Amino acid sequence: MKRMQAAENHIALLEQKRESVEEALIAHVDNASSGDNSEIMALAKQVLLAGGKRWRPILILLSYSIAGGEDENDVMPLALAFEMIHTATLVHDDINDGAKFRRNIPTLHERYDSARALIAGDYLFVEGFGLGGRYDEQIVSLMAECCAQIASAELMQLRHIGDLATTPEDYYQIISGKTAGPFEAGCKAAALVAGADIEMAKILGQFGLELGIAFQIVDDLLDIEGDERMGKPRGADVIEGKMTLPLIHSLTLSHGDDRRRLAEVISNFHDGLWGELTNLLNRSGSIGYASTLVKNHLTRALDALFQFPESDSRNALEWLTNQVMGRHD
Repeated sequence: MKRMQAAENHIALLEQKRESVEEALIAHVDNASSGDNSEIMALAKQVLLAGGKRWRPILILLSYSIAGGEDENDVMPLALAFEMIHTATLVHDDINDGAKFRRNIPTLHERYDSARALIAGDYLFVEGFGLGGRYDEQIVSLMAECCAQIASAELMQLRHIGDLATTPEDYYQIISGKTAGPFEAGCKAAALVAGADIEMAKILGQFGLELGIAFQIVDDLLDIEGDERMGKPRGADVIEGKMTLPLIHSLTLSHGDDRRRLAEVISNFHDGLWGELTNLLNRSGSIGYASTLVKNHLTRALDALFQFPESDSRNALEWLTNQVMGRHD
């Protein structure tokens, strides 16, 4: 009963933070919609306000709190900045991937065209930096480096599309730049806004990094096993030629006929090959391997988090961290 009550309290706090973000985001959009940039905001807001769990801004708000921050208004622009930059990357990713849906609705380039979607993504980047630029140089530099790493990781991922020789090291470099890096930068920047010293800010950044890595590996698993919460078709990453961790691990460990057949399945993948792909991945232990890595990264994330005093915000982050594995289980 106590555990159930605690979970309800954590969910209530997370929902409160999500609502705070949503309200601030809508207010920003409404303000921009009445100015000179109303036309492009009308386009951009279709994806910006299309839903989503708002994990990144929520992490920023909670990180600010456990680092000693007291006035949420001081960090909200930073939270919105990271959400807008994240949304901009989704718009651009969808163009590159030729994705038809995002969050179960048609992507911008499908509803309009790639030119308009590209401009909308660019605009969201500018809006994000406009909000983040209110902070001191140290935080703006963090944001700039984070975005540069996203771009570098995108280029690296493009080079490895369909590349069966992709290594685990390549994979980690890609996801550290694309997914985990923004988690790290957001948590670290939030701590600095709260007035934490650089060492404590780094610890919160490490929490974000480990959580982000685990988050991405779980996404890899859900892409293979299927989950309606993903907001995109099962196997989208495999079809697009993205080398995810289970595929890389299985290609590394498989030999002989299994290795040759796995390479053929990945290179010529279609819906009729699901059963065979899953069988080959299970035969090499790759699903279990990826799950074990998720648990290891989440343990390291919690080790970093527990260096901060217990509080409602820290407890909510602990609960949220444990839910990441639950997304797969």
